[in-house]
Amino acid sequence: MSPSWIQLLIVVVVALLLFGGRGRISSIMGDMAKGIGAFRKGLKDEEETKSVEKDESMVNVTPQKDETKASS
Repeated sequence: MSPSWIQLLIVVVVALLLFGGRGRISSIMGDMAKGIGAFRKGLKDEEETKSVEKDESMVNVTPQKDETKASS
């Protein structure tokens, strides 16, 4: 059983869509790599921002003891 001409045409069209032009697969993979890099950079920036905010937001809010009330 050999493939019909319609099946061969579909295979050729799909192959041209994937591999034709200016390397669509390589450009898609390049775009994906850029997206992953941007995502990782965003996560790293967010972690750095959170660590800086923690250091700046740590304020001593413990009330001071009133020495006059303690001695009576």
